[in-house]
Amino acid sequence: MYNRYNDGWIEVITGCMFAGKTEEFIRRIIRLQYAKRKVLVFKPSIDVRYSATKVVTHKGISIQAILIDVNKPEEILKILKAKENQDVVAVAVDEVQFFNKKIVEILTELANNNKQVIVAGLDQDFRAEPFPIMSEILPRAEFVTKLDAICVICGAAATRTQRIINGKEARYNDPIIEIGAQEKYEARCRKHHKVLK
Repeated sequence: MYNRYNDGWIEVITGCMFAGKTEEFIRRIIRLQYAKRKVLVFKPSIDVRYSATKVVTHKGISIQAILIDVNKPEEILKILKAKENQDVVAVAVDEVQFFNKKIVEILTELANNNKQVIVAGLDQDFRAEPFPIMSEILPRAEFVTKLDAICVICGAAATRTQRIINGKEARYNDPIIEIGAQEKYEARCRKHHKVLK
């Protein structure tokens, strides 16, 4: 019989910004820690919104993390091979959508080697188009949780991330990656999400 807590697997927590992905991510890590399971937490080095050394929610809840270059996700494997990490049973990666495509094979390898893998990240960019990395990870995952936020315009379920530049909706050709929080982004429903042409 399949045992979720002893076999390797990939679990994805996804949705738009302000949906509570990081809170849920941290909650699951803490649950594993309560079970006395050693977890290593990683985050992309480009995400320094609230802290350079921690994964932090918009509400300020945090957990210690190891920074990884988005173009060198294989560093995760090197860190796991260190003597002091031989007893790690779970690997957690925040903002996984920012990593290059090597992250997909690394996560798969970890799960195949009986690691419990938990990742969190945006499923769509500000244009409401899928992040390529998430499109690769989602079908490989055993468990997927998609969270929604509240639309700032109408209060409906928000599944889109709206980028705001100088008080206006972003244009389609604006850069895809722009690290930020409430000063640059809003949660919006399908009806109120806009991308200027």
